[in-house]
Amino acid sequence: MDKYLCEICGYIYDPEIGDPEFGIAPKTAFADLPKDWVCPDCGALADDFSIVE
Repeated sequence: MDKYLCEICGYIYDPEIGDPEFGIAPKTAFADLPKDWVCPDCGALADDFSIVE
């Protein structure tokens, strides 16, 4: 699974870990995140993330 980088603050969303602090289970693909999910560090929208190469 690809990791995604927040272009605003540098946070990396790793699907293998998810975002347990906000109820996102491990193995949750970025495309499957809830529509209201935002970067846990800066509040950026999912549109502000890009795939980490």
